[in-house]
Amino acid sequence: MMKKSLLGNAAFAVVGLTLALWPLSGYEEGIVVLLCINCIAAMGVSLLTGFTGIFTLGHAAYMALGAYTAAIMTVRYGVHYLPAIVAGGIIAVLVAWLIGVPTLRLTGDYYAIASIGLGEAIRLILENWQSFTRGARGFPGIDSYTTRWTAVLFFTVLGAGMFNLIGSRLGRELKASRDDRIAASLMGFNTTASRMKALLISAFYCGISGALLGGYMNFIQPSMFDMMKSTELTAVVVFGGLGSMSGTLIGSAIITSVMEYFRDISQYRMLIYGALLVSIMVLRPEGVLGNREIWSFLPRFGRRD
Repeated sequence: MMKKSLLGNAAFAVVGLTLALWPLSGYEEGIVVLLCINCIAAMGVSLLTGFTGIFTLGHAAYMALGAYTAAIMTVRYGVHYLPAIVAGGIIAVLVAWLIGVPTLRLTGDYYAIASIGLGEAIRLILENWQSFTRGARGFPGIDSYTTRWTAVLFFTVLGAGMFNLIGSRLGRELKASRDDRIAASLMGFNTTASRMKALLISAFYCGISGALLGGYMNFIQPSMFDMMKSTELTAVVVFGGLGSMSGTLIGSAIITSVMEYFRDISQYRMLIYGALLVSIMVLRPEGVLGNREIWSFLPRFGRRD
């Protein structure tokens, strides 16, 4: 396990350096930034849905909280973008805790339905709090702080952290709770606490992603974080494979690349996006990697000692 963790961290460092240093055009740099932002949010949703078994359709709200927190702190109060991005993740965690205390008692489809309502409630608050968020008009004038280096740095650090987490005791608790919550409780796992930790960590990742998105777009508005965005995040996780973090990253890379490649025919992009999802569900219902990580397909690492 220690060897795999070291190799995983080294792999993330290599990927991060490659993404940061490889010569790219301005358009290609934009795709890399978007890819890093989408991967960070997808990892958060994957932890909750794929590894904990809590199906969610409202995590775009945490992205919105992170985006607005960072935007307001940098534009109105002149805070440096790095602490503002981290603050965006922390605010998302605080709101997730307030929401999680009463809702994590729900199971199955009930939590998914509740997450839709909670996500829309947060979006509507942002949309109607015009004195603070400028409402539906959006929040302009955000500095371009999300450069390729910034996006890659956060992706590399958070990605390595996530893979270490799913291999830790907490990761094993989450998987046990996902497979059989009652049996996990009988084995001595505090499933309620572990589920709350998963929600808070996933909210932090989505908050960071939203803060980075605001710095890349230079403009945010509540409609950017609607239920459609939440559905996209969940679809990426299902596409890559529930219970596979590397599958989530691969799925996010494929979908982001396809959506950007067909940007010139924007009226057909969602048709192509839907066809891609349907195709993978028909040809490989368990997702690209199923519930396995990519290194398990290698003979040496796939063998259990």
